[in-house]
Amino acid sequence: MGDVMKTLVIYTYPNHKSLNYSFLQEVVKGCKANPYISELQVLDLYDEQFDPLLHFNEHKRRRDMYRDPKMEKYRQQFMWADKIVFVYPIWWGRPPAMLLGYIDQLFASNFAYRDKKGWFPDGLLTGKSVVCVSTMKGPTKYPLLWLNNAHKVLMRKALFNFVGIKKVKFFEFGYMESKKGKQDKKLAKIYQYFKQVAY
Repeated sequence: MGDVMKTLVIYTYPNHKSLNYSFLQEVVKGCKANPYISELQVLDLYDEQFDPLLHFNEHKRRRDMYRDPKMEKYRQQFMWADKIVFVYPIWWGRPPAMLLGYIDQLFASNFAYRDKKGWFPDGLLTGKSVVCVSTMKGPTKYPLLWLNNAHKVLMRKALFNFVGIKKVKFFEFGYMESKKGKQDKKLAKIYQYFKQVAY
């Protein structure tokens, strides 16, 4: 991708005076300082007042989600991006319902994947890369040791690999409500990563 990499940052947290928002700011600052990132967009799902609910009836069927006019700008935005960055807290071992509602509606059949014979579909979002920056109250190792890595399995295998996105990186930051959480060090780590990442 080199010097034409376009980056979309999707932020999912309702409070702009929060640590999650500080992580968003460091992602944005790092991207703006990165010579490999040519363009940057930020989608704040709460500011957007995104409706995470699925609405189906006899006139609106699930099979037609890929052409839902309400989601057209989000489809165009996602296709525009080379790299997609998700910033969100881990609640109950998984992303917030707001973000999952966005994914439920955006990653529709015939947009994100195409069904075929066999176990797995054709992923239609190939060539993109994803970074997940997530925070949690508990220990950093909690998802791995107590939940069998449920968060990463959900995001990497059940979601991104399914639609053809193979390059997925995770930052899972624990103890984020603790005075010993080393928040400044972790914020600096995110800034440095996005300042230097090439793809």
